[in-house]
Amino acid sequence: MNFERKVLIGMVHLKPLPGSYLYDGNFENVIEHALSEAKKLEKAGFDAIMVENFNDVPFPKTVEPTTIASLSVVAKVIREEISLPLGINVLRNDAIAAYSIAYAVKADFIRVNVLSGVAYTDQGIIEGVAYELAKLRKALPSKIKVFADVHVKHAYHFGNFEEAINDTIERGLADAIIVSGKRTGGEVDLEKLKKAKQISSVPVLVGSGTTYENLPKLWNYADGFIVGTWIKKDGKTKNDIDLERAKKLVELAESLRLE
Repeated sequence: MNFERKVLIGMVHLKPLPGSYLYDGNFENVIEHALSEAKKLEKAGFDAIMVENFNDVPFPKTVEPTTIASLSVVAKVIREEISLPLGINVLRNDAIAAYSIAYAVKADFIRVNVLSGVAYTDQGIIEGVAYELAKLRKALPSKIKVFADVHVKHAYHFGNFEEAINDTIERGLADAIIVSGKRTGGEVDLEKLKKAKQISSVPVLVGSGTTYENLPKLWNYADGFIVGTWIKKDGKTKNDIDLERAKKLVELAESLRLE
């Protein structure tokens, strides 16, 4: 996946997977729902999709084999049915699982919440996994890109934001960085986004809070936008994707590209 033009990446928030606390025992429904959501994004005209075990709360730092197996199955079904570039995010910060799944299903990129540094989260202290991921990338070479959060949402950070950007790129070897709001659906701090775009040597993505209303304001300061909440019915994160809202956002992005 390249960033020759600004991209919209739509989220497929999976229903609770086998092994998670909220799993209801119906894995076929998990697969069918995920494929339905992915098809909506493709039909709406999104540039890529990312699959995430969003509803597997409470999240562990690294996931169980059951999660890896079931997420792999879902991702493979989507890969076979959808032509868009595919990304994988394994919450809370299992980059090894994400890369392994991506490698197996021939996905295009992964998201890593804490590639470098330390985050204080509801899962406890999460430490960067740059070394472990680099080691795996060396053992299993591929074209899979690593999109890494800088000061990820749902966390507290005590380091300097600018230094964190440089460390994530230069020492963590991220292929792109992600700047988000404080929570899922939370709008990104525009000044932080501007700073990231100013100093980053790799593409910058907005990781949360992109809406129809604020996309024009954010447009010139990012190379891509990861969108989950706004395209859901009534703009509620827990709802299914609303195809008309998704189309509306794509149409706005197309008009901004022409300006």
